[in-house]
Amino acid sequence: MERIYMFFRKQPAGRLITLGFALVILTGALILLLPISVRPGVEVTFVDALFTSTSAVCVTGLIAIDTADHFTAFGQGVVAVLIQIGGLGVTSVGAGLILAAGKRMGIKGRVLVKEALNVDSSKGMVRLVKAVLTMTLCFEVVGAILSFLVFSQDYPLPHAIGISIFHSIAAFNNSGFDILGGLRNLIPYQTNVLLNLTTCGLIIFGGLGFLVILDILKHRRFRKLTLHSKIVISTTVVLLVSGTLLLKLTEDITWLGAFFHSVSARTAGFSTYSIGTFSNAGLFILCILMFVGASPGSTGGGIKTSTFFVLLQDIRSAFSKKYVGAFHRNIAKATVGKAYIITSLSMTVVCIGTVLVSILQPEYSLIQVLFEVVSAFGTVGLSTGITPDLLDASKLIIIAIMFIGRLGAFTLISMWIERPEPNARYTEENVPVG
Repeated sequence: MERIYMFFRKQPAGRLITLGFALVILTGALILLLPISVRPGVEVTFVDALFTSTSAVCVTGLIAIDTADHFTAFGQGVVAVLIQIGGLGVTSVGAGLILAAGKRMGIKGRVLVKEALNVDSSKGMVRLVKAVLTMTLCFEVVGAILSFLVFSQDYPLPHAIGISIFHSIAAFNNSGFDILGGLRNLIPYQTNVLLNLTTCGLIIFGGLGFLVILDILKHRRFRKLTLHSKIVISTTVVLLVSGTLLLKLTEDITWLGAFFHSVSARTAGFSTYSIGTFSNAGLFILCILMFVGASPGSTGGGIKTSTFFVLLQDIRSAFSKKYVGAFHRNIAKATVGKAYIITSLSMTVVCIGTVLVSILQPEYSLIQVLFEVVSAFGTVGLSTGITPDLLDASKLIIIAIMFIGRLGAFTLISMWIERPEPNARYTEENVPVG
């Protein structure tokens, strides 16, 4: 036992976080296979249980089987818990339990939380964890109350309460799960303004990131915010507005529907219209929004808004010969380089996944497969409707992509490869490109 403890103690923080996520996913899959979790007369295979657990922990929302039709109230509760753990992060939940038990969080625990929340310093980790947990609880309680005002009109009181709590947790954690049944998602409520706006609000705040929300609450004025917060907010607004306009232009949907899907494509995965009926142009627009995703330190995935912003600023700098930066601040060269690496690795994962699934499932068009893979990588959960009919091999590929998307391709590679500093540097020489 002591050897196992020492083994884990010596592991890097990133590696422990990865193992923690994997352990929670496997545990969740096994619990979902128990008779108490599965509805009578319904069969749930291990691959489908693993797919559901991975999708929940990775806050994706892609479903191989309908959550309401296949799982009991207990099973649905397990899915909700997995979504909550995945959204907050395994280490944040663990740290919260340690604090709730009245124990002190050690140095290793602080480092793990620092890595999980993507912050620069491990100082003030206890206050940060408390703030994150409190903030999450407040948003989800308000979201559940507002959702209940809608669901209580169509369901009995106990059922409406359960649906409202589940929906609020799924929305704030940017996971597109629903328990309405029949693979309908939120289509029955496509004209309900309150539920649409409540869901959008939860998705947006969940996707901004905990540090940005805390920064907004502290300073309250855009001018006083940190550079990170300014970049996240401005990029989010531009993506939401441009996504709404483009979707309204390409699809026969209302302005509310266009705005909702522009928001949802930012790693949430809820839908009020059937995505399978969207045009190729609309699906490609959604692919771009899903690939960019949410913001660092948030409940969402994708390459992140800040990465996208840095890339655009570097392109602008190459043409204008001005500095790489914004809001009267320079952006470090190391940050620019990391942004390109993250994007390149992410595109590689998407391309490989698309090729593999296309080989296994030639009956689907390229845009359908690409959409499914990008949705998995961006931990979004939107689908053209092909997910339940995928082969087990294709589902396993999607599971791997969801896992990579939640933790990040750069993080997964860097934590397993040693990167020693070079002892010598060679002479630079120009190479023609472009």
